[in-house]
Amino acid sequence: MSYNYYRLSNGIRLISRQSNNLVAHCAFMVNTGSRDELEHENGLAHLIEHMIFKGTAKRKSYHILNRLEHVGGDLNAYTTKEETCIHASFLPQHLNRVLELFSDLAFNSTFPANEIEKEKAVILDEINSYRDNPSDEIFDEFENLVFRGHPIGRNILGTPEHLSQMNRKEIFRFISRNYSTSEMVISLVGPVSFKKFITSAESFFGKIKSTKKTAIRASFHAYKPLHEHVLKKGYLSHCTIGNTAFHQKHPLRHAMILLNNILGGPGLNSKLNLNIREKFGFCYSIESHYTSYSDTGIFVVYFGTDPRSLNKTRDLTMKELMKLIRQPLSGIQLERAKKQLTGQLAISFESGMSEALAIARAHLTSETVDDMALLIEKINRISPDDLQEAAAVVFDPSRLCSLTFASEKNN
Repeated sequence: MSYNYYRLSNGIRLISRQSNNLVAHCAFMVNTGSRDELEHENGLAHLIEHMIFKGTAKRKSYHILNRLEHVGGDLNAYTTKEETCIHASFLPQHLNRVLELFSDLAFNSTFPANEIEKEKAVILDEINSYRDNPSDEIFDEFENLVFRGHPIGRNILGTPEHLSQMNRKEIFRFISRNYSTSEMVISLVGPVSFKKFITSAESFFGKIKSTKKTAIRASFHAYKPLHEHVLKKGYLSHCTIGNTAFHQKHPLRHAMILLNNILGGPGLNSKLNLNIREKFGFCYSIESHYTSYSDTGIFVVYFGTDPRSLNKTRDLTMKELMKLIRQPLSGIQLERAKKQLTGQLAISFESGMSEALAIARAHLTSETVDDMALLIEKINRISPDDLQEAAAVVFDPSRLCSLTFASEKNN
């Protein structure tokens, strides 16, 4: 399962894998996200993602939304800290339709002023929906705690105050500063030959003027462990514990992925789930997450629990973290953990869209992308020492942050 690569003359990169599936999946990704905003622009990258569907030089919103849906396709987009993406799933005979639409949205959007005001109201509702759900809100607030004072810590959605000040001029300034052809990737996974993909991409993207990013992304260095306790309405107390972690090219990144999967990944046999939820019944949901960025990363444990069990659950969580620092996994335990992770990865790549997004994201920062065979090989090379080394860095108690949303009902 190897990937094919091509670079258009303007710097836009292509990556694809031809499959035998009935459906094709395509992503257009830009190496720009919320961390590239200036402070007063917080939320602007996300607003732009919404606004590209509101009209181009030749299409109104209605025509954009129906361009793929009329042929059974699916069109969507998202914004993260470091990327903005338009993606689609469709029957392979509609590849030209998809790439032409992507090109129109990415380079010909007009950002009508009246639509900007309407979309601000929609995003304000989105912000409020997060605030209504503490189990979602706490993750955003925890990143802000870990990366305090740095753009990568800010909420992707922005704030109502910043959102109210945004206008067309700011949108075009942000795009001019950050959207460059040298930082764009188009990925394709599906029953389409690489030759046809190149021909179609050349047709709709080849004449785009070459540009280079003028903004310099600020690196994060000034980490300081902080602990915050906030009273919130609700029956449950919510808690996050974590630290900065390894960046995308760090040699311990794959060990950290495996370590996180062992501790609190999606499997019901994770250490946190078995030793806290199943054994004691202290919480309905307990999990851990590791996200790597271009120059840093973040690890977080989350649980929601009855306020009376908050301290016990926190203590048991810390006990599991300390075990992974002090006690190496046995050969049998490590082998099982590797099989579980590689199986999960293989299943995730059964979704062509998951693969298309993953390879586009990887190709933004790497010339070549690991295929499944190489990824499995790297996971199988992880040793017990690698896991303990990663745990000693990331789970170090003196470097952990914590954020608790404590229930007001018990205070």
